[in-house]
Amino acid sequence: MAHYAFLDSNNIVTEVIVGKDEGADNIDWEQHYGEFRGQPCKRTSYNTVGGVHTNGCTPYRKNYAGIGYTFDATRDAFIAPKPFASWVLNETTCLWDAPTPMPADGKFYLWNEEQLAWVER
Repeated sequence: MAHYAFLDSNNIVTEVIVGKDEGADNIDWEQHYGEFRGQPCKRTSYNTVGGVHTNGCTPYRKNYAGIGYTFDATRDAFIAPKPFASWVLNETTCLWDAPTPMPADGKFYLWNEEQLAWVER
């Protein structure tokens, strides 16, 4: 079972579906679904985060696609919408990084954009 993301004319994900594994029945399913829908289609994997496949398999396009994500053809990556104006795209993972790392002390934090700081919940 594989997952496929459909893109609008601005490369924004409009839908993600479950489909056949790439190569099953000797068909390029990415191409097939795209032609069937008349919309660009790209394979994605819910096991891929930051360019790493959680099960050690082949990662697909840096991150699992979600509705509203952008497909960046240059990076061959799905990128989530920018969560805060101060955050910067990590070119390696295609994830957004806060200006300062979240404390790793086991407590729960939320980002406060006005303070540009992590605030304990």
